[in-house]
Amino acid sequence: MSKESTGKTLLVATVLSVVCSIALAAAVTLLKPIQDTNKSLEKQRKILAAARVLPEGEGSPAEVHRQFQRFQRYLVKLDTGEYRQIKAEDNYDQRKATKDPKRSVALTQADDIAGLKRRANEADIYVLRDAASKAESLVLPISGYGLWSTLYGYIVLQGDANSVVGITFTEHGETPGLGGEVDNPKWKALWTGKQVYDAQGAPVLGLIKGSVDPAKPDAVHQVDGLSGATLTSNGVTHLVRFWMGDLGFRKFLNKVRQEGI
Repeated sequence: MSKESTGKTLLVATVLSVVCSIALAAAVTLLKPIQDTNKSLEKQRKILAAARVLPEGEGSPAEVHRQFQRFQRYLVKLDTGEYRQIKAEDNYDQRKATKDPKRSVALTQADDIAGLKRRANEADIYVLRDAASKAESLVLPISGYGLWSTLYGYIVLQGDANSVVGITFTEHGETPGLGGEVDNPKWKALWTGKQVYDAQGAPVLGLIKGSVDPAKPDAVHQVDGLSGATLTSNGVTHLVRFWMGDLGFRKFLNKVRQEGI
């Protein structure tokens, strides 16, 4: 092969590489808004399902948007329980705040039962009100480490700030068929009606090995464990108790019980 042929081949390969790179970058740029919209829509669907507003996976995009507009958004200062309402489109991002030392705190090993390492100073929540403007549901973000990944989701409480309406996970990397069963609607339905706190106000809700015996007095604080996924089950228990505890929403929930929201 002549030097001229080799040079032409290299030139063509280089031009094709540049063109493909530009095309790929353009596709990513153009598709990102669509991906972000779909991600937001899926998050809203899951919150609405956990809050028992729409059945799991149902509702057109327009219906999901309409129903989600019924929720009010608040920022909660976790250290004090104080809160303030913000606009639904506010750009506060709790996960970004968690990575910012100025807007978060490092957790000690003893406190970090959920495996988070850091916790944002503020958390954004959603409140659904009834026709009389009374808080009907409180949608609280939760997160913590399972077996393979950090699970991100929401637990929804009734206006009494104790009884569970539902739970959902919007992002995780747990094993399908095992820890991935956190997405199973039948398992998520087991949370409805459970109580977060005991008579002394301690967060005791969690998963147990096997099935809950409804005849036992502690059944109201227990949920069936995930079969074959002990570490994921433990992770879910730990993350729920962390976020319902003193470093999570406990101070805020105490205020809600005493003063309303």
